[in-house]
Formats: sequence, C-alpha cells, structure tokens
Amino acid sequence: MLLAPLLAAAVAATPVCQAGDKRLDELSGLVATADGYVVVDDGADQASHRKIFYLSADCSVRRTVSYPSRPRDTEDLQLGRDGTLWVADIGDNGSSRSTIGLWKLAPGSSKPRLYRLSYPDGAHDAEALLIAPDGTPVIVTKTPGAAGVYVPAGALDPGGTTRLRAAGQVSVPITMTGNPFSFAGRLVITGAASSPDGSRVVLRTYADAFEYDVAGGDVVTAITSGTPRQVPLPDEPQGEAVAYTPDGTALLTVSEGAKPALLRYPLPGAPAPASPTPAPASPTPASVPASGQPSPALAAASSSGESSRLPLVLFLLTGTAAVLAAAFAFARRRAGRR
Repeated sequence: MLLAPLLAAAVAATPVCQAGDKRLDELSGLVATADGYVVVDDGADQASHRKIFYLSADCSVRRTVSYPSRPRDTEDLQLGRDGTLWVADIGDNGSSRSTIGLWKLAPGSSKPRLYRLSYPDGAHDAEALLIAPDGTPVIVTKTPGAAGVYVPAGALDPGGTTRLRAAGQVSVPITMTGNPFSFAGRLVITGAASSPDGSRVVLRTYADAFEYDVAGGDVVTAITSGTPRQVPLPDEPQGEAVAYTPDGTALLTVSEGAKPALLRYPLPGAPAPASPTPAPASPTPASVPASGQPSPALAAASSSGESSRLPLVLFLLTGTAAVLAAAFAFARRRAGRR
C-alpha cells in the first residue's frame, strides 16, 4: 500500500438512469450487457429482494430470476466470457460463515446452480469477485488495508465444498477522495469488474476505482503486484458495485439506497475496443417503466480538514490490523449495515 496519498482529478460522472423499483434499494452487484444491466441486492431480509434482476437500458426491471434456495449475502456479479453469470454469495459481516457460495447461471438457463467454498484460514467478509479469462473465480476480501486474494484449490463441485487457497494480498493506494466513511472508506474493497476483452480489471473502494492491466490472463498477479490507475468516485452514497461498459471505455457504478442512480465514469486513455467477444444480450420481455428521473452524484464534499487527517491516515497504515478493523467497524455502524 502506498503511504503517500494519491491526488487525482475527478472526472464528472454522467447519470445514466435511475432504478425506481422499490426492490432495488441495496444494490451490491452490477454487470452491463449489450441491451441493459443485471443487478443483485446484498443480504436482503425480504424474499422479494433476493433475486437476480435484469434491467432494461432505462433501469426498469424487465424480468427476475429466483434462486432455488435462499442465498446468504450476495455481494457481487461477474459475466464470464461464455455468457455465464456468476453471483458472489460471499458477504459475511459477522465473519461466522463456514462456507460461502458462488451461484452460476448458464446462458439461457433460469435456475442458478450453487457451488460452496471454504476458506483455508477461517471466515472472511468479502464483496469482490473477478472471473479470470480461463473461468477461474478470484475472491478479494474486505479486510481493511491488506485484502486477501483467494482462488479455488480444485474444480468446483456442485455436490460438495471446494476448498479455497490463499493466492496473495492486495493493498490499494491511499487517496484523499471524499466519501461518507472518510479514511476507513478508502481502505476496503467493495466490488470488482473485468473488462470485456479480459485485458484489464478494476477493484473499487467506497471512494475510488483502481484499474489494473492483466497480462496473459493472470488476474492474481495483476492485482497483487501491478500498479493501478486511480479513477476517483467521489462521494457516492454507499458505492459497492462497479462494472465496465460493454465497449470497455468507461466504468459504471451504483450505490445502495432508495432509487439509486447508475453513473458512468469515462476512463481516460482507455484503449479502443479490440474486437472483444460481444457482451451477451439479455432476454427482452416487456419492460416495466422506472419512475423518477436520473439524479446526479452527490456534489463533492469540501476538502477542508483532509490535510489535518493525513497523520491519522498514516498512523492507521503503519499501525496494527486491529486499529484498521476498528476504523472500518465504525464506518459500518454509520452505514447501518446488518
């Protein structure tokens, strides 16, 4: 992790559409398709929220897919190169789960299949999933400061539990980007995405996105030893989801909360699309119009006081893991999370 804070100019986000459906109030996972979006809520108490939601280009819900059994805490989405949708059931706020899950929804299917996994070193809370070009799932934990990176130690087994192995750690650079949770919000990874052609991946915090180049399909090496490019995502209400646009030239984000706005951030210097595999199109039943108009991202908060917090940031970075965890726990209480 870099000790010197990064200072990057924020590029204004463009509101794309607004999700007016009342079920979409805890959005934690997002992917973009050729004709719309797919989203999931996190660990919802209401059965109506525990679905995979397919959205039209205007963010209205046009169909849903139910799980055959109750998911625990779905926190991220990824779309594989073959069109398979992966749902990361990996959230664990209390660090009490003996297993986590990945749901796979094959193209054309209406029934996700569950694959259970277990960590080799105890429970972890996680909200970020990447799928390598060869189809390998890569899970990044929400550990403050130094997130764990885990991959399956063997083939996924729908009838059993696959053990994960630790593949390294990732520490995103510290920035000064404003967010509702101050320094704690810059220390935890809340979502991830892969570019359509597999040449880049992105990890996000509550404050920023960090884009890494992937060489030879090696996602783990890219995020554990690569140097990322910062994309500020200032003052999103509770930003957890991130996705690439189908052409790979911009990022899309969405926050938790009522009537969330889908935002688009252009990627400076993004390479022109190199004839990637086209993003699969979603099925197109009749759309249900969304209510409300797109609302812009919150205005950037005043930077006054940031310089006075820098010593505290540096103290946290060089202090113990317990101090980092305490800072993040405070942020979670402010967010009112379960």
